Amino acid sequence: MKIIQYLSDKMQEEIHDAHEYAEKALEMRDSDKTLADNLFELSTEEMRHMQILHAQAERIIAQYRKEKGEPPAAMLAVYDYLHKKQIEAAGEVKALQALYKEI
Repeated sequence: MKIIQYLSDKMQEEIHDAHEYAEKALEMRDSDKTLADNLFELSTEEMRHMQILHAQAERIIAQYRKEKGEPPAAMLAVYDYLHKKQIEAAGEVKALQALYKEI
């Protein structure tokens, strides 16, 4: 299912952007708090986008299961692999965001 690959790619892009924004927010916090706060807000918005995309991927997979049975094993294996990597990357972003809030 090409749409799952598309959604997965977009989720990865959102996580990547959220990570960059969070890192830059931490870097700028002491020199330009207003900019840092805006970058932090962008980071959280990117993670919200990722969650929307993830919900759609899960919905499509569930719909496929309902209508056609289990998706092809190869597709699920790739999705599960990418999903695990995305969970790890999202965890890193959440850690950066938490650090920004703490200090």
